[in-house]
Amino acid sequence: MTPESPADLPLDLGLSERSATPRPRRYFSKRWLLVLLIPVFMFTGAVIGLYFQPPALQKFYALTGLQPGGGSDRPIALPPDIDLPPRMAETMLPSDVVGLARILPRGDISIVAAPYGAGDARLSGILVAIGDQVEKGAPLAWLDNRSALDSAVLMAEANLAIREAALMQTRAAVAASRDEAQAALDQAAANAAEAASSLARTEELFQRRVATEATLDAMRTAAAQATLAVTRAEATLKRFSAVALDDQPDVVVAARNVDAARAELARAKLDLDRAAVVAPISGTILDIHATPGQRPPAQGIMEMGDTSQMMAEVEIWQDRISAVAQGQPVELVTVALGQTLHGRVDSIGLTVGRQGMISDDAAENKDARVIRVMVALDQPSSELAARFTNLEVIARIDTTAGARVPR
Repeated sequence: MTPESPADLPLDLGLSERSATPRPRRYFSKRWLLVLLIPVFMFTGAVIGLYFQPPALQKFYALTGLQPGGGSDRPIALPPDIDLPPRMAETMLPSDVVGLARILPRGDISIVAAPYGAGDARLSGILVAIGDQVEKGAPLAWLDNRSALDSAVLMAEANLAIREAALMQTRAAVAASRDEAQAALDQAAANAAEAASSLARTEELFQRRVATEATLDAMRTAAAQATLAVTRAEATLKRFSAVALDDQPDVVVAARNVDAARAELARAKLDLDRAAVVAPISGTILDIHATPGQRPPAQGIMEMGDTSQMMAEVEIWQDRISAVAQGQPVELVTVALGQTLHGRVDSIGLTVGRQGMISDDAAENKDARVIRVMVALDQPSSELAARFTNLEVIARIDTTAGARVPR
């Protein structure tokens, strides 16, 4: 009996019939599941902590005036790249209200646009330069349609002169016709009186058998015709003397033609005004956006503002606006000026809007709800800020100082 080869020996691995089927491999274990759930729990906790802040954190924000800003150590209304001056930082109180602001002239910036109806007209000349002081209504620029509109004015003036001459001619003609009618009536009355005298003499002669009956009939006919002539002359005179000279139909028609010519001249002058770009307010030319030969741009030809009194538009968070009142002192600072500006709260806005002035901090809330507060700068600060319209500054409102109503 030959020994059996290993290939012929039965292979017993200790597997039962039930376990003979291979078991699938486990790809995830409980340990890996826990590793995946930990970040989910952390993210969920962060979201809950952001929108459902604990009372202690809410009191901290209320005390310091800070806003949630991704760990920012200052209110998110302040740009992180601008540091407060040491004196301001040292005197900063929890009651102070801070926010971003921009410098602007009183009444904001006025955009000087082309006049209504300018059409495709282009600029033919700029009459001012940046920094010039102008009065309201002063011409700032001319459009190239000025010559054509000026010619229309000259034609309207000539037409008016013709119509006025026609009115004078009509008045003179009506007055002459009235005088002629009066003269014709006087002549007819004289003829009628003479015809009546002749008829009376003829009748007397006829009674004495001196005049014939044919002669008497001729004189009666002449007298009747003279009477009719008087009636006709009276009717003609009545047409001219029933109303005043200026109420005569021909004169009225001529006067209405003069009124129409004057209206045409006024319209031509209004059209000529459209060739001029005038100052809407009294102030300083801040910027010019166009040059001669260009069409007036959509953003306006130039900008101007009343820089005699500079203002600051401050955006204050809606949860801090209750501490702000008119007359409170305001301190404004920026690295561009190198010194601090001063003013007082002039007015507080009546609407809540979205934040318009934002810094470069990616963690700040750019959808914050703010109320705009207007600050009137004092005279020295106003003179300094007059050259920096739209400059971004940081405003600090001292809410503990006694507020006074601004004049």
